[in-house]
Amino acid sequence: MSTKIVIQGGFPLRGEVFVSGMKNAALPILFASILVKDVCILENIPNVSDITATLEILHSMGASVCYKTPTTVRVDTTHLRGGSAPAELVKKMRGSTYLLGAELGRFGKASVGWPGGCDFGSRPLDQHMKGFEALGATVTTDSGQICLTTDKPLVGSSVYFDVASVGATVNIILASVLAEGLTVIDNAAREPHIVDLANFLNSCGANITGAGTPVIKVRGVKELHGCTYAIIPDMIEAGTFMVAAAATGGCVRIRNVIPKHVESITAKLCEMGVLVEEEPDESLIVTAQPECKNVNIKTLPYPGFPTDMHPQFAPLLCLAGGVSCIQEGIWEHRFRYVDELRKMGATVMLDSRTATFVGSGKLNGAPVDATDLRAGAALVIAGLAADGITEISNVDYIYRGYDNIVEKLSKLGAKISEVTIPDPELIQKAN
Repeated sequence: MSTKIVIQGGFPLRGEVFVSGMKNAALPILFASILVKDVCILENIPNVSDITATLEILHSMGASVCYKTPTTVRVDTTHLRGGSAPAELVKKMRGSTYLLGAELGRFGKASVGWPGGCDFGSRPLDQHMKGFEALGATVTTDSGQICLTTDKPLVGSSVYFDVASVGATVNIILASVLAEGLTVIDNAAREPHIVDLANFLNSCGANITGAGTPVIKVRGVKELHGCTYAIIPDMIEAGTFMVAAAATGGCVRIRNVIPKHVESITAKLCEMGVLVEEEPDESLIVTAQPECKNVNIKTLPYPGFPTDMHPQFAPLLCLAGGVSCIQEGIWEHRFRYVDELRKMGATVMLDSRTATFVGSGKLNGAPVDATDLRAGAALVIAGLAADGITEISNVDYIYRGYDNIVEKLSKLGAKISEVTIPDPELIQKAN
C-alpha cells in the first residue's frame, strides 16, 4: 500500500493555522537528552516521521519514552546504552548524525551507522570529524559504522569550521558539553535551532555562550540534570504557509511564529508585492495581491535566505510576472523538483546551481513525485495554485517534516486529501 496526496487546485487559502514545533530543533534536542542521564519533558514536539524515528532510536537504546500529551514527550535516558542504535533506523534520516556527538560526550566513544535523509548531493562529515579529533577523539569507519574512540577524557579545544555547518556545530556542542575545560567553536552556524539547542542544554546545567553568533564557547561541566523545555516554532513550516497563501491568492493568519526567524522570507514576499503584517501575539497575516512581481533569490546560511525555503518559492515564481532566478548556495541537488514543475507547465531553465523561472501566471495539475522533503512541499503549493487535479506520490518525504499538513490545509479551505493506493502486486495476486 502507498499513499498519494490529491489536490484540486484553484481555491484560495483563508483562515488561520497554528505552526508546530521545529523539527530541526527537536531532533538535536532529543539526541542531546542522551547527555542528561535524567528525565526531560519536551513540549511543542511536532508529529512528523523524523521525530517518530528518533524516539524509536532512543527507546531501542534503553531510554524510557512516552507521550504525556500529543505534543509533549517524557524522555528518561538514565539507563541508555551507547553503540546500540539500530542501523535501519539511523539510515532513515540525516539527523541521526547527532548520535555521534551525544554518545561521544556521554560515553567517551561512539559507534553509529551512516545517516540517511534526503539526497542533496555531497553532504560530507569532514567538519564533524575535524571537531571530534580536536577534542581528542580518534575517528574510524568499519563495516558501515562510524566509530569514535578516546584514550582519555575529552578536553576542550579550539575548533574552526571551514564552512558554517549546522550539523557540525550541533555535534561539537554535544561532544564538548561534558568535556574538561573550554571549547571555542569558530565560524559556527547561527541558525535558530542552534540557539534552541544551547538554551535547552543550559537549562540542564550546561555553560554555553555565544549561540546565534559565529563564535560559541562551551565550558565543560561535570554533569547535567533534567528539565522541562518547549521547542521553538518551525520557521520553515511557517514560511511554507506564507508562500502557500500568496500562491493561492489567499489571506492566512499564521500563529505561533517568531517573526525574526522568518525575516528573510518576509522580505522576499514583500518584494514580490505580498502584504505581510506582524501582530503582537507571535502571529503573521499574509495577504496575496492581484499580481506578484518577479524576484531574485540566493540561499545563504542564516540569517540569509534559507535553503529549506527555496523550493517552496519556485511555484510562486512560476505564477509571478516576468523572469525570476533562484541561486542555490548550500546544496548542489536542490533542483530535482524542477522536472516535476515542468510537468505542470512551468517554464524553468536550469544551469548548475541557478534556476531561471519565466512566470506565466498559470500552472496545470498533473501527476508528480516528491523527490525530497522541501520539494514535496513545493509540489503541494503548486497543486494548491494549479488548475485541475494534482496527484503527488512519494509523500513519505513530506511527512518527514510537516505535521498534519493535509488537515491543516483542509481547514484553510484547500481541496486536499490523502488517498491510499493498493500495491499492484497484491491486486495481481488477488486476481
